[in-house]
Amino acid sequence: MTERRPYPSDISDARWALIGPTLTAWQQARIDRRPTGEPARTDVREVFNALLYLNRTGIAWKYLPHDFPPHSTVYYYYAAWRDDGIFAQLDVELTALARAKEGRAAEPSAAIVDTQSVKTSTNPPLETQGADAAKLIVGRKRSIATDALGLLLAVIVCAASVSENNAGIRVPNQAKALHPTITMTWVDQGFKNRFVEHAATLGIDAEVVTRNPEATGFHVLKRRWVVERTIGWLMLHRRLARDYETLPESSEAMIHLAMIDNVSKRITGESTPTWRGMY
Repeated sequence: MTERRPYPSDISDARWALIGPTLTAWQQARIDRRPTGEPARTDVREVFNALLYLNRTGIAWKYLPHDFPPHSTVYYYYAAWRDDGIFAQLDVELTALARAKEGRAAEPSAAIVDTQSVKTSTNPPLETQGADAAKLIVGRKRSIATDALGLLLAVIVCAASVSENNAGIRVPNQAKALHPTITMTWVDQGFKNRFVEHAATLGIDAEVVTRNPEATGFHVLKRRWVVERTIGWLMLHRRLARDYETLPESSEAMIHLAMIDNVSKRITGESTPTWRGMY
């Protein structure tokens, strides 16, 4: 097989050393269950490169370049990794490594929660969409929790018609399950007493960060800017500029994939090129 020319989204050897063992172990476990013991014919690194390309550029599955594995093969692996929780697992593992590199404990003690409503394409079923009356957006709502560095701790995707309070209330459940050390969280004024009370049942002290009534225009809010920056990081990945996924679980997987891309670069000291100046 002729070696192809690299794309800017391709994973480096240093980053593959972090991610590759999990994916190859998953593939080997599948092979071990085969009655024939037939060896793998698909290079999982190339599959992962194809997923990074799709996530970064926002193209449709059938438009993947032909020098990647067939799009049907790439989607097969993507769906299997999504359903087996591999993307979420990698996110947790890389977040611990990134925190350790910054001199912090591997497990976070605090989180910042926020939501983002995005428009959907024609793909998602109507029952998974809704209208966000406050933002005048028909689509889905992403609820995320990050640590103090802006690294993803939890993500839930639902219809945009779900209130910020109700959408966000599921996030601490996931965050606490993955990171039991969390005892504090900050949220904006869209989150009400129900969220605060629910967080308390999980052993999490929730603080609602309010705007300074005397300030005019934009101003930085305590802790809140961290999660807003994370949303900005996600939007550099064009697949996330609109929700194209049929299943909300696929939307969550694409968010995990974007953060895996970002956090692995953070660990290895590689830069993330922006679209500005590329054309």
